[in-house]
Amino acid sequence: MRTLKGIGVSPGVVIGKVKVLRAEEITVPKVNVKDSEIPNEIARFEEALTKTRAELLGIRRKISQEIGRDHSDIFNAHLLILEDRTLIEDVIGLIKSEKVTTEYAFSVILQRYFHAFSQIDDEYLKERISDIKDIGKRVLSHLMSQERESLVSLREAVIVVSHDLSPSDTATMDRKNVIGFATDIGGPTSHTAIMARSMEIPAVVGLERISKEVTSGDKLIIDGTHGLVIINPDESTVEKYLSEGKKFAMYILELEKLRNLPAETKDKHQVELAANIEFPDEIPSVISHGANGIGLYRTEYFYLNRQDLPTEEEQFVAYKTVAEQMKPNPVVVRTLDLGGDKFLSSLDVPREMNPFLGWRAIRFCLTRVDVFRAQLRAILRASHYGNLKIMYPMISNLDELRQAHEILRSVGEELTKEGIPYDKDIDVGAMIEIPSAAITSDSLAKEADFFSIGTNDLIQYSLAVDRVNEKIAYLYQPTHPAILRLIQQTIKNAHDNKIWVGICGEMSGDPVSALLMVGMGVDELSTSPFVLPKIKKVIRSVNFSDVKALAEKVLSDFHTAEEIRNYAEKELNRLIPGFSDEYLT
Repeated sequence: MRTLKGIGVSPGVVIGKVKVLRAEEITVPKVNVKDSEIPNEIARFEEALTKTRAELLGIRRKISQEIGRDHSDIFNAHLLILEDRTLIEDVIGLIKSEKVTTEYAFSVILQRYFHAFSQIDDEYLKERISDIKDIGKRVLSHLMSQERESLVSLREAVIVVSHDLSPSDTATMDRKNVIGFATDIGGPTSHTAIMARSMEIPAVVGLERISKEVTSGDKLIIDGTHGLVIINPDESTVEKYLSEGKKFAMYILELEKLRNLPAETKDKHQVELAANIEFPDEIPSVISHGANGIGLYRTEYFYLNRQDLPTEEEQFVAYKTVAEQMKPNPVVVRTLDLGGDKFLSSLDVPREMNPFLGWRAIRFCLTRVDVFRAQLRAILRASHYGNLKIMYPMISNLDELRQAHEILRSVGEELTKEGIPYDKDIDVGAMIEIPSAAITSDSLAKEADFFSIGTNDLIQYSLAVDRVNEKIAYLYQPTHPAILRLIQQTIKNAHDNKIWVGICGEMSGDPVSALLMVGMGVDELSTSPFVLPKIKKVIRSVNFSDVKALAEKVLSDFHTAEEIRNYAEKELNRLIPGFSDEYLT
């Protein structure tokens, strides 16, 4: 029996048999061909590309029907690689110059691409290597008449173990028989993590060597809540986790009973609970987990993983879909937040020494007004079909807010002249995620309809901590007194100016932080859909008077993040017996 620690990306416990999906390393020997055979090799190459394209279109159609159109758009990148003229011409050029078989020429060119992408100091672009590898294996399997191992027709329930799972692996798998995932690499935002959460099955990623430590048929326990994987457990461990699994299932059933109940404290103080989403097909999860609306609809994913800019019409259809499905509940649409760790390949965005402090979010939009106007037109048009709100990211001063408002006003006038209906009273808010915005929130509140505090970046910018740098992860402290004071100041300034304020960062999904925010008077908490029932239950387990007193005490009497966290947990254990065991797992 061995226990491995990874990153739990989808909660729950599952015990089952392993199905290892091995990384397919296809060895291609160098074989020379005669001059007379070169036309045939080029024809074979074109035929393999055609077959691969048809295969991918079939996969895309299948996943669009079963999961949703936005997840199927992942395959647009694969199709673009197949149509890349540079790649095609490089392969044909090598076949002619070296007089080699198509499969050898293709494998050589692929290796050049892998090397070039691995040298890029950008995590998003590095992830394109997996897309290229997936395409490469498909093309080579057609050229060499080899069948790829797949998860299409599983005969029994299994836990899938792999170095990584490509989008096409997960798209084509027999979903009813996959009960869990475990992978060597990946993080909370990896494709595997997103798929596991959408399927609501336990998953642990970032295990480094799990695919080499197990073989198909081994027994595995996945504890997605704590990020643990146990290989070939003994009977006592199996019994323990069977019990844990039953407890988790009962816990989920209990939470489901709260779906239609309000998120209100025992003394009737009510808080709005909303969900953060990226894709329209997440709406069923939002509704099933009892959200009152969408507090953060991220829109930059329209712009990523593609060669062109999304059209106004394309965006309008997506926003309209969300508005209609959530009506009459509100949907806060965050305008384009490109930059930092998210780049668009079709735009000439310069490399920056400090991208998180550079040309991103509202700064980008106020420079590329053409891109911004197209998005604003799409949002305003969609507002006619539901309760949409607009939110600008990374506002740092009043001038930026005013400039954005002016562009929005101009777009509205344009639509009016064209006779296109839209909500002329649409609420427009600002994200508070930069210290300067929090400190001057009294001024911003006079010209915004609401605030949403993005705690992830607020912590990063306030404490000068790169939140993805493991060497200084210990300094990323949500309960740091400076963070709590900035949040308190923002809430007070919002309420003094009669506007509401929400929290849309990770603090909303942490029970301790969420209760402190409730105690400070925040009006809305917005987090991942599957976390909402847990937060609702903890809110319904306390009195507002108690958490208000707790928030006031930690702000006045304690001076370090650790002191505040420890005292808050201790007090919440007093107010909610068993709090640490039930809510902090």
